[in-house]
Amino acid sequence: MSRNYSGPLEDRIAIRELLESYADAVNRVDQETWASLWVEDCHWDLSHYPELGVVSGKDKVVELWAGAMPHYPKLSFVAMPGMIHVDGDTAVARTYFSEVYEEPETGKDKRARACYNDKLVKRDGEWFFQSRSFTILHQT
Repeated sequence: MSRNYSGPLEDRIAIRELLESYADAVNRVDQETWASLWVEDCHWDLSHYPELGVVSGKDKVVELWAGAMPHYPKLSFVAMPGMIHVDGDTAVARTYFSEVYEEPETGKDKRARACYNDKLVKRDGEWFFQSRSFTILHQT
């Protein structure tokens, strides 16, 4: 095990698949799959954007995402875990991602490199997002 990865390999693979399923759902604008990755008592911290703040509760998290997706046409979202630490039925992860999308007003490509700091929970043998905290690293 490396310093950035600890805990049972089976759990770390399942968490990686959770992260990859999130990216796939974003790329396909698949609300049903995207929503299925969160627990009911979840939090999505988007305070990097003060107008959004922290959204709590699965219904509100999904509502925000569904409302935002039409503003990001031709979105490409690629995620890569940088750290996963599993401790029983909880885990923390850091996920870096790159996204490119067409700005609706100008038609120009926008690019962002960002990071999610995640808290995850395992329920009935499956991993879910408990909270995701978003930070932009670079944007053009």
